[in-house]
Amino acid sequence: MQIISTNISKIKTVVHNGKEVKTGIFKTPTSAPVVIEKLNIIGDEQADLVNHGGVDKAVYAFSHNHYAYWKRTLKNDDLAVGAFGENFTISDLDEQNIHIGDRIRVGTALLEVSQPRVPCFKLAIALNNKQSLKLFTQYYHTGVYFRVLEQGVAKTGDTVTIEYKASHNISVKTLFQAFFDKQYPDYENVLLAALELPELALEWQTKIKKKLGI
Repeated sequence: MQIISTNISKIKTVVHNGKEVKTGIFKTPTSAPVVIEKLNIIGDEQADLVNHGGVDKAVYAFSHNHYAYWKRTLKNDDLAVGAFGENFTISDLDEQNIHIGDRIRVGTALLEVSQPRVPCFKLAIALNNKQSLKLFTQYYHTGVYFRVLEQGVAKTGDTVTIEYKASHNISVKTLFQAFFDKQYPDYENVLLAALELPELALEWQTKIKKKLGI
């Protein structure tokens, strides 16, 4: 795997449904190295600190391989890297093979997989498509949120390597699909098993408990 693009943003104000909304989703590529700290990437701003950034969502990565699908689906050949609000666009980042608790070296930083991404309405604003939230959820390839175990520096072109592979079989895609797909076989046991993972983000632990009524 390799960093294809490094993306950051300043907070921007847009009008949505007649109201002003502040967002940091409009990320653009930077050729400069970025400093990855415990709560975020230096120079990358988040408007909603309740739902973005923080220990369990310090870094967000999205697979470069998914862009071909989205260009076709959205009928937008000009869809640029960073369009999904990702900090890093990474080649061959496969949510089916990336598991909760996997540890990944990005530049000099060591990151730990904490959760899938659940899209909010700001993704629809960024993609200029009202159906994008539904489409994103149904595609099940959500990108990956990380917590930072070792702070460091990363830049476009850096190699991305898995340094530790979790021993369980709950991948980012499996967890997301078990939660959102009503037809997913044995979803309750998958979600219960996910609750046993200490690396799973607190937000997702809460979501699962609420869904299962426990």
